[in-house]
Formats: sequence, structure tokens, C-alpha cells
Amino acid sequence: MSEVLFSIENLRVAYPQNSNEEITWAIDDVSFTLQPGERMGLVGESGCGKSTLGRAAMRLLPSDSRIEGRVTFQGRNVFDLTPKQLRQFRGEAVALIFQDPMTRLDPLMTIGNHCLETLKAHSPGLSTKEAKQEAIATLEKVKIPASRWSQYPHEFSGGMRQRVAIALALLLKPKLIVADEPTTSLDVTVSAQILSELTRLCGEENMGLLLISHDLAMVAEYCDRIGVMYQGKMVETGSTKSVFGNPQHEYTRSLLKAALHIQAIDDKEPIPLPSYEQPLNGKESQSLILRLTELKQYYSIEPNLIERLFKGEGQTIKAVDGINLELYVGEILGLVGESGCGKSTLSRTILQLIRPTGGKVEFLGKELTTLSRQDMRGQRRQMQMVFQDPHACLNPAMTVGQSIADPLLIHNMATKEEAKQQVLGMLERVGLKPTKMYYQRYPSDLSGGQQQRVAIARALITRPKLVICDEPVSMLDASVQSQVLDLMLELKKEFELTYLFITHDLWLARFLCDRIAVMHGGKIVEIGPTKEIFANPEHPYTKTLLGAAPLLARA
Repeated sequence: MSEVLFSIENLRVAYPQNSNEEITWAIDDVSFTLQPGERMGLVGESGCGKSTLGRAAMRLLPSDSRIEGRVTFQGRNVFDLTPKQLRQFRGEAVALIFQDPMTRLDPLMTIGNHCLETLKAHSPGLSTKEAKQEAIATLEKVKIPASRWSQYPHEFSGGMRQRVAIALALLLKPKLIVADEPTTSLDVTVSAQILSELTRLCGEENMGLLLISHDLAMVAEYCDRIGVMYQGKMVETGSTKSVFGNPQHEYTRSLLKAALHIQAIDDKEPIPLPSYEQPLNGKESQSLILRLTELKQYYSIEPNLIERLFKGEGQTIKAVDGINLELYVGEILGLVGESGCGKSTLSRTILQLIRPTGGKVEFLGKELTTLSRQDMRGQRRQMQMVFQDPHACLNPAMTVGQSIADPLLIHNMATKEEAKQQVLGMLERVGLKPTKMYYQRYPSDLSGGQQQRVAIARALITRPKLVICDEPVSMLDASVQSQVLDLMLELKKEFELTYLFITHDLWLARFLCDRIAVMHGGKIVEIGPTKEIFANPEHPYTKTLLGAAPLLARA
């Protein structure tokens, strides 16, 4: 047996709390070891302590946290490292990839400067030219071209920012990578490429990987071992094959059941709709809720002085490039594609949050691109959006009740007392009970799944006709995902909703959607009933997506 790379022994962690409160252990007596080159997956519901464990490994917990037990790396106690040793340890020995890259990247620094700062902080003797060559090579490994070197984080999609965060972790060639939900906002093809790259590095560089994830299929495909956490405890560990093949703990069995529920492979028949190929006329045209005609959204990247001298004009990015799409009343249309392909830009253009470069958006027969801001505001009562990150879209200074009531008051649809009664009813409907308790709570008091239920309640409170869902469950674990998706299907029937469901998870789209549109490079390259897309994909990109999607049943 080779020397242990990383070891956690009887670790207990409690976050700072009032002295008169009983200690609540976020991590409770957890022990495991990791060998060089080994890949271990850590799974469990949100709030079970997975991320706390990763931060404890790098001593990133608040200074007044209560910690018991030992964390050792190559035989050295991490808790005994001096500040100088700790700076070297972070990055060169162990690197952490965070879940939300936007909060980890400096908005005032270019992507290139992020890379140069990281390299020079640990290798001050490296010249700028050498550092740039090393950084560009690493960025290309995660599919970020050199042409994006001088751009800022806000100019990248969520998935591309995550790729930058992964590149920053790989720059210093660490011995262990702690990856905390590293592919949450990435599409299946990029996820597969990055995890294949991490897997290759683990083998070639004898590098360990601790993969913290709620994606059971991904863990099953890329990890040698798995640890299942529940309420701060490690309830089951073992080889991936044995744990998934014969789970011993009840919680592990419930996680697998929820994941397999979403990845159900029974034939799914689409709801009866007008023929998608034939032009609509007469009565059939009444079932059309949204029509996009040659919709375009172009952005220009302004060159700096040097680039202007040598290359001339700036670059134009065609985020949405001539989209033609029809959405029918009562259907769920899935929009899938890689990060940066234009999915989220398309949703924001439909809502006129950004005005299109060209083309038309017709909603319930009304052309939206010609409306004034005031008229468009009125239309948005009928069109609502559920965002990927509920924590980021809920005002932390407003209670849950205030957040949900806000749209009613903005659109003058109710008095304050009427709004409160409607909000309490909606909280009941989305499963947040007792409703009066949740009405008074703040977003920070809720779990990720509860926050997403609040976001859904807020979107539905105005009784919209169309709901655009932009990766609404990608940040949730399998059991909560299943609950939220089942809730969305119930609410669709109850409120007669139409969904445009944006996702990079193909199995999620298969579970939920009647039709699927595949987006690539700002264009829709294939569209059709879900069953046909999965059974007989025609476009090469669709085939690539389906081939890369991890399936738990085959893992």
C-alpha cells in the first residue's frame, strides 16, 4: 500500500454560535483516507456537510469554528501549518474548485490577469511570457480559447466562468483537487471533457481527486470510491460499484431511487399538440403562445489599442443567431446545449430584458420588440422566469413573504393584505409549511431546495401564462430535484402553465419535456418530440450530447 495522500480522522466541525446554544455539529465524527491517484466521490443532500468537509481540508472555515479531530496531507497535520506554509499548501498541494465561480473571480480583473496572478504568487521567478504560455495551455485544456484572454468574468457565461475556475485550480499542478460541485453549470460535453482531463491527470500525475457532487451518475462514472453523507455523518463508504450495486443504508437507497426516477427510461409520449411541421392556421393558431422569427442577439468585443493597431475592428459574438421557434400552449419545450451557446441570452431576449439586435418576438399574438418599456412591463405579468441560482435572485434583505408579494404590488394586482393572503396560499401550494413561519423567514434561513420553491412561488404569484425556467434545479441534489420537478408538473396542470425549460441535463429534459430544441453556436440545430430526439438524433452535435450524458443505469 502506498503512502496515504490525504486523511481525515474523527473530524467534527461546529460553526460559530451563541455560547448558551447546544453545539450543532455540521460534521460529526467523519473519517476516511485518500490514496495518491485515487478519485473519491462525496454525495449527499444540500446541508449535509459536504462543502464544510472540503473547506475543513483547506482550513477555510471561520477562525472561531469549533474543530475536533485531525486532517493530514502526506503525513502533515493541516491544522499545524504556519500562515506561510498554508499559502504554499493552498494551490500547490491542494486546490479547491468552488461551486459558484462568479463569487470567486474578481470582476475588475481580466481572465488572463487571474491566471498570471495565480502563477506569479507561487512562482515569482517565472517571466510574464512564460506564465502566459502556461496559462493559455491550461485554459485550452478546459476549452477557453486564447482570444478570450483579455475579457472580464461578466463577459463569460456561467459555464465558461466555471471552466476558468477549474483552469485556475489546475495551473499549479496540485497533488489533490477538492472539487465542490465543479460541473453544476456545465453541459454534458464540457463536463465529460473536464472530468476526463481530471481523470487523466489523476493517473499521470498521481493526483488525488475529492469530487463533491449531487450528480450520482457523474460520480458513478468517474470515481473509484464513494462516500455518502447524511446530517453531518458518513453513513456509507465503499467502492462505487458496490455502493451503487448494493446500497446498505436507507438514505443511499433513497438517493438512488430519486436519481433513477429522473432518469426513468420508460417511453414518454408527448402531449397532443398541433403538428410541428405544418403551418398553423384557423383554430390551430390559437394554441400558439410564443413565436420567434429570425431572432438575433449580437455583442461586440471592443479591441484594446494594441489589438486595434494589428487586428483592426473588434470581434462580434453572435450569441443568438437567427432563431426561429414556436411554443404551444400547455407544452414543456426543453432547450438544451453547451454553456455559452446562447440559451440564457435567448431567454432574456424573449423577456426583453435585453433588446434584440434583430428579429421578432411574438407573445400571444403581440409583437414585443416594438413595445415601450411601460407596455413591456405589463406583458411581463404573463411571462415569468425561474433562475438557476435562487439565492442570487432573492433579495437577502426581504422576507420570503415580501419577495413573493412584490410582483403583485409592482403590477397593482392586490392590496398589501390581499397580497399576504395570496402569498400564504402560494406557500402552501409549493410545500413550505407552516406557511406563517416561512412567510417571516429570510432567504438565508432556507436550504437551496426551499429557496427554489420560494423562487417558483414568486414566479407563479401573478398567474402567468408562460414560465421560462433557466436551469432551475441544477444546483439541487437528486432527492430535492425530484421533489421540485414533480411540484413543477403539478403546478403546470393546476395553473395551466407553459414552460420553456432551459437545461444542460439531457436526462432531466427527457423526464420533463414534450419537445426538445438543441442549441449550438447561437443556432437551433435540431428540434422535435423528446422521444424522437433520443431515439433518432440527426445532428452530429445532438449525437455528441447524448453520447456524453452520464446515465446511472449504465454507469
